[in-house]
Amino acid sequence: MQSYANDIEAANALQNHVQTLKKAIGTIIVGQDDVVEKLIISILCNGHSLLVGVPGLAKTLLVKTISDALFLSFKRIQFTPDLMPSDITGAEILNEQRQFQFIKGPVFANIILADEINRTPPKTQAALLEAMQERNVTVGGSMFKLPAPFFVLATQNPIEQEGTYPLPEAQLDRFMFQVNLDYPSFQEEVKIVRNTTGAQVTDLPKVMTGEDILYFQDLVRRVPVPDNVLEYAVGLVQKTRPGSANTHPMATQYIAYGAGPRASQYLVLGAKCHALLQGKYSPDIEDVKAMVMPVLRHRVVRNYKAEAEGITQDVLISKLM
Repeated sequence: MQSYANDIEAANALQNHVQTLKKAIGTIIVGQDDVVEKLIISILCNGHSLLVGVPGLAKTLLVKTISDALFLSFKRIQFTPDLMPSDITGAEILNEQRQFQFIKGPVFANIILADEINRTPPKTQAALLEAMQERNVTVGGSMFKLPAPFFVLATQNPIEQEGTYPLPEAQLDRFMFQVNLDYPSFQEEVKIVRNTTGAQVTDLPKVMTGEDILYFQDLVRRVPVPDNVLEYAVGLVQKTRPGSANTHPMATQYIAYGAGPRASQYLVLGAKCHALLQGKYSPDIEDVKAMVMPVLRHRVVRNYKAEAEGITQDVLISKLM
């Protein structure tokens, strides 16, 4: 890993690395620039992301492409109704010496793609909770540490409700971002079809190592935050809580449960990283605003009135801002 004279030089290097990474990903993923940036920010903030979009929007390909552009190990877990917790974490088996031996599951990798995470029952979903929060798993009374860095990038299909198990709020809160994917524009779709129906195979250059990512994660933590930016982030989160002193009238009317303190933490962390990627060495209120939607949309629980009137989380959050 390259050493840097000071944090300013490291911040400039981070910006260059991310631009190179985006360019490499762009050779395979057409459009989705905002989605790519959010995923990179979550990785640099040591957070997990949930990707929500209809089938065919390259959610799985996007995660695989990011892992290919980094010197990181990658495992895909296809979530199905019959998946067991041991299929994720691993299990103890009796070896030839008649001793119990732990066989590591697919969760022991740097990047985990939890594909269609809402297709498996809560018991199996919960197997990821400890891994996502504590970065370790416990099997047979023994604790096993996961490799660092470690990220869970999960995908979810929003339109197929039959045979799905909605993620509980406790697990949703473990994700730093919920990133929504939309359909490509006409020109983007033409380019996608042209690129994917030919014989050309693209080799991605490796941009960052695990050591680089761990260093830049620490750099993001060291970014100073002005008090007014910190207070703005916390104030925004408190507006989502019905019954609190700082609640917004829209929250009282349409929100059953607001976001917790983890949302404030992720807003500030995300703003720090966003500022560095924009060439700034300290975040401002605009950086916080850029993080509001992906941080809050899965932490705001609408009440029946909001659902009946068709008011989405994104609409509510826009009103709160």
